[in-house]
Amino acid sequence: MFRVLFYHPEIPPNTGNAIRLAANTGCELHLVEPLGFTLADKQLRRAGLDYHDLARVHVHADLAAAWEVLLPASVYAFSASATRLYTEVSYAPGDVLMFGPESAGLPEEVQHAPEITDRLRLPMLPTSRSLNLANTAAITLYEAWRQNGFGRP
Repeated sequence: MFRVLFYHPEIPPNTGNAIRLAANTGCELHLVEPLGFTLADKQLRRAGLDYHDLARVHVHADLAAAWEVLLPASVYAFSASATRLYTEVSYAPGDVLMFGPESAGLPEEVQHAPEITDRLRLPMLPTSRSLNLANTAAITLYEAWRQNGFGRP
């Protein structure tokens, strides 16, 4: 299945929604510290409803620790500044969909790290700055899952 990676997430309800996304799609959710909240945060728990026990969530002390677990794999870094659309990729199970913190997105040095396979974006109106983190993760994960038959044999 696919893996969603949140690098330094800041807003508890976004991660709570991603926990629900992981529980409902079978993907893994990987979080790279520092987090802007604790996993016991009330807002995170509320957004995740009762899905916390159904989701596979992994917390990594830093990006190097995440790479040790996730690689080798194709890693797609999502950025509003990327030129390639998320629909122009053929996703495969095991791929990593990587997203940055809500306030700033992925730092340039992370986007261009050697572990990154490609940088992708979702289309937006020219006057828009960014999409919500949890929404962006859901849109891209469902595209990857759709391309692979939604897990059907």
